[in-house]
Amino acid sequence: MAYKISDACISCGACEAECPANAIFEGDSQYEINADACIDCGACADVCPVDAPAPQ
Repeated sequence: MAYKISDACISCGACEAECPANAIFEGDSQYEINADACIDCGACADVCPVDAPAPQ
């Protein structure tokens, strides 16, 4: 199950830097996760200051 970033995202970029699968990218208004590339490791959720990434 891939992670998804909620609207709580503040676009700080912490998650992108921590993603070992390079599945996170900057979208139009917030960061997003490519579900096909996500390996469900939770590294993004561990570093997010607002708990935006969560399992779908």
